[in-house]
Amino acid sequence: MPMTTTDRDLILTRLIDASPDKLFRAWTEPELMKQWFAPLPWTTPHAEVDLRPGGSSLVVMRGPDGTEFPNPGVYLEVVKNRRLVATDAYTQAWVPSAKPFMTLVLTFEEEGGKTRYTALARHWTVEDREAHEKMGFHEGWGICTDQLEALVKTL
Repeated sequence: MPMTTTDRDLILTRLIDASPDKLFRAWTEPELMKQWFAPLPWTTPHAEVDLRPGGSSLVVMRGPDGTEFPNPGVYLEVVKNRRLVATDAYTQAWVPSAKPFMTLVLTFEEEGGKTRYTALARHWTVEDREAHEKMGFHEGWGICTDQLEALVKTL
């Protein structure tokens, strides 16, 4: 299913030399997520996943100074090895968050023995998209995708 983008979207796409199931595992298994999710020198000390529509997730990123940034969310759609949709509009079981920021749409499409990996961050407002860009979306998500790619090649 092709994705249409809007002025509230940021998108990263890359052809990764690994199967869709390996990328899906890296996004859904907490022990794997901890190995790549935050751009070094940041780390991911904690990850929880309840992988089902309506299930909660919690990923904690830790900055070099030790400050932790919890990222709670809820899965909206789970299609094994193909697609994940999650949002921070809810913190758990349909409990609204204080400030919804984005919905993440991940797709893993087989392409010539590799995987077309696409991460689409759809923000609630143009201002949120601009803020995410200024926070370093392209650089940070690019670094994380490099780390993700390195990890899945070892699986």
